[in-house]
Amino acid sequence: MLRLVASKSPLATIAARNSVQAVKAPVANGFYRFYSTSSDEYDVVVIGGGPGGYPAAIKAAQSGLKVACIEKRGSLGGTCLNVGCIPSKAMLNNSHIYHQTAHELKSRGIDVGDVKLNLDNMLKAKLKAVNGLTKGVEFLFKKYKVDYVKGWGKFKTANEIEVDGLDGKQSVLKTKNVIIATGSEATPIPGIEIDEKQIVTSTGALELQKVPKKMIVIGGGVIGLELGSVWSRLGAEVTVVEYLGAIGGGMDTELAKNFHKVLQKQGFKFKLNTKVNGAKVVDGVVKVDVEAAKGGNEETLDADVVLLSIGRRPFTEGLGLENVGVEVDNRGRIVIDSEFKTNVSNIRCIGDVTFGPMLAHKAEDEGFAVSEMIATGHGHVNYDVIPSVIYTHPEIAWVGKNEEELKKAGIKYKTGNYPFVANSRARTNDDTDGFVKVITDAETDRILGVHIMGPNAGEMIAEAGLAMEYGASAEDVGRTCHAHPVSE
Repeated sequence: MLRLVASKSPLATIAARNSVQAVKAPVANGFYRFYSTSSDEYDVVVIGGGPGGYPAAIKAAQSGLKVACIEKRGSLGGTCLNVGCIPSKAMLNNSHIYHQTAHELKSRGIDVGDVKLNLDNMLKAKLKAVNGLTKGVEFLFKKYKVDYVKGWGKFKTANEIEVDGLDGKQSVLKTKNVIIATGSEATPIPGIEIDEKQIVTSTGALELQKVPKKMIVIGGGVIGLELGSVWSRLGAEVTVVEYLGAIGGGMDTELAKNFHKVLQKQGFKFKLNTKVNGAKVVDGVVKVDVEAAKGGNEETLDADVVLLSIGRRPFTEGLGLENVGVEVDNRGRIVIDSEFKTNVSNIRCIGDVTFGPMLAHKAEDEGFAVSEMIATGHGHVNYDVIPSVIYTHPEIAWVGKNEEELKKAGIKYKTGNYPFVANSRARTNDDTDGFVKVITDAETDRILGVHIMGPNAGEMIAEAGLAMEYGASAEDVGRTCHAHPVSE
């Protein structure tokens, strides 16, 4: 967001590159816009107003281009802002405060009365956070004169987008360039019917009207562990069923093992190396059929709510890719080159709907870069320093390579570990679970990866990413003065 506010338009470059006659119009804060004299044609149309699409639209507009953004939801911010990252973080924070108040304050010298959960108000607080941010994005669209089109966008040709408006009206937008940023959707499990009440995706898990006594989470990745943490803190008995032998997806093995132990201490139950064969509601109870991943040991688990969180898949439904011949791979991802171009040269693609980790901040960086490429011919994303964070408590964060990846690549490395129990600030806060692990090149000392489990890991990882972006060594960071008592 800072890049959107602080950046200014490269006017001279755009003027030189712009192949159509343009009219320069001044706008607020020293920015200028170039309007094509063909008023019914856009320089860029962005399909999707999520964390990749809306930054791309605003950045393109800041660069002087005439821009429209089509969003089917009727609310900007995509899955992340409306039913993903933002509401889940609100629930994670507020459930943590509730759990702390109910179970930890007495040991800190704070006596409170009977602590009661008001789930209705907690859900309202979540909605307040979401609404404030969606309105903020709409304000930026107005500020930079991005045309916000509410509806479903579909390719008619490579330069024409048909829109079925949410108001029932139809229109066609003509454009020189298209950016596809349609995001992703929850991956279903064949044969399991989602009702978003008892068998839910992350969307339904954020809208539960009462705390389930028993919750089964299918999938031990980021989404499942975060939302499982929310309902565990509020009183649910949570069991995680994971097909693989470890939780956390691709995280460092040492980190995953320690994280597993901490969650068990918090009351989580785990069934690893286990596959799900089916789930259905019977007399108000969800019956989940599972067995060992290699076969055998079949059993049925009961739950009030089952959360499906086995991952996400690219969302291209109704986009009309077949009308323009855009290439898609066997996993449904739109194929792009290093400049985000599809096989149709004026159509580019960013975010979850193409390659790479499905992360909001990765999509955001790509949004900036793709608009810079369209406007100036230059843009860059450093995929080696994109952080990942799990906002449980303690938080998990990592950036760069883990040991397994370095061993596979034959790169010699060194590791350094520091436990939070030895950190003065962690001690004063009585929040000592976790450690920091730094991996460096054995010969140059350059930082190759940082892995953290501990309080505020999601903020701490930013320093590691910044150090890696500029090629810092571990000694460079160590010689930088950090404030006491965090520095210990």
